[in-house]
Amino acid sequence: MDLSIFTLDFMIRALIGALIIGVAAPSVGVFLVQKRMSLIGDGIGHVALTGVAVGFLLRTSPVVTAVIVTIIGAVLIELIRERAKASGDIALALLFYGGIAGGVVMIGLTGDKSTMNLTSYLFGSLSTTTAEDLRTIAVLGLLVTVLMIVLRPWLFAVCQDEEYARVSGVPVRTLNMLLAVTTAVTVTVAMQAVGLLLVSALMVVPVATMQQVARGFTVTMFGAMLLGVLAAGSGVFVAGVADVPPGAMIVLTALALFVLAAVGAGVVRLLRRRTPRPADSLDAALERVR
Repeated sequence: MDLSIFTLDFMIRALIGALIIGVAAPSVGVFLVQKRMSLIGDGIGHVALTGVAVGFLLRTSPVVTAVIVTIIGAVLIELIRERAKASGDIALALLFYGGIAGGVVMIGLTGDKSTMNLTSYLFGSLSTTTAEDLRTIAVLGLLVTVLMIVLRPWLFAVCQDEEYARVSGVPVRTLNMLLAVTTAVTVTVAMQAVGLLLVSALMVVPVATMQQVARGFTVTMFGAMLLGVLAAGSGVFVAGVADVPPGAMIVLTALALFVLAAVGAGVVRLLRRRTPRPADSLDAALERVR
């Protein structure tokens, strides 16, 4: 096993970037899961495709245009959901279709070269992360994580019951908009690591994994962040050793952790059902005496 690749600068940058995203993505995803909007990351990812294409078309930074376009898209989906009284599924569907259609049209206008470059944004390209990219990931990832931790009680209240939170004086609309914007930023930042087509998995799968074994929102949130770091770090390590795409390996690692947690939780539940409680054992003994 040749580990010398991890002494190279680009692999060190890739590992650090993946670890930052591994923390930030689940910190947002836990609220999306609580709000039953787990697929919004996919929807915003489709909108980010349009943003990347706009960057190619205008010959400017695709990351900057993707951030702008995804924030606009996230705000629009929240307005559609709130003002038009549309369900979350309908709003997400509109985001899916509009985002991918806009991206396809824009890519068609940019030419073949941009189409080739688009692959790195669709499936991730951690190995091409520059020092400037890493600074951007670090700043935005830290901002997102801190916001989610600090605003955790209020965001949880909004995700749990909007009407009750509104009556209690919680600024529901502001927090919903903030969650939408931070989701957009997270998707745009994470596209460098896992790609637009896989980014939602890193936001949702660690949360789903912790829900198998943990009780309580706070434990689930911080446990998911820890699992995100574990999946990101392990995925990059395996990808570097096996020479496979790191984005896909990160997601596969996260899914493997979910399977292990689900199987482990199932075994524990089965053992608990089969193990008699002390009171049950006493009742059985008394029955035999009689």
